[in-house]
Amino acid sequence: MPIRIRPTALLLSAVLAAGSLTGCSAFDLFADCEGTEERVRELESLAILGSRPVGATSPVHYENVDAGCWSDSGDVVVYADRTYAFPGTRAEVLRHYRTAAERDGWHVPPGPAPVPPPGQAESLCFTRAEGGEEVRLDVYFLTAENLAHEEHEPGPELTSGSAYRLSVTSADVCSG
Repeated sequence: MPIRIRPTALLLSAVLAAGSLTGCSAFDLFADCEGTEERVRELESLAILGSRPVGATSPVHYENVDAGCWSDSGDVVVYADRTYAFPGTRAEVLRHYRTAAERDGWHVPPGPAPVPPPGQAESLCFTRAEGGEEVRLDVYFLTAENLAHEEHEPGPELTSGSAYRLSVTSADVCSG
């Protein structure tokens, strides 16, 4: 008699095994964004998202902070993003945010600074405690590849000069 494998039992076994190996409970795998509205508003209101070098503008379709929550694989991530176009150099953008972030209480995380992959522009990363947990601020430049995944067709202000995004994220990651 052939052995019959039940897909549901196999899936449940895999989920429980993954949870025990990662230190996450089975319930963590089904986490969602319910109840994160206040946290989204907190991140959305951070002053750093409104800071920009002189001459930077908010492109069409990107006039406001894009904020919300997403959950994949049990990780719940609350985010707030702001996109700007800047006619100057990338070095000017990086210089502005190094100063603005430090002034606003953000810190470069310990350890070596990440080296961008070949062909990608330098970016910045900062952290700080916010609302009892650590949040991360990334400043990165938009590429044609980034823009291809946007829901709006990018205007000329995003494809010329230094288009960049500020992204603040707060992850509730199961860490055992």
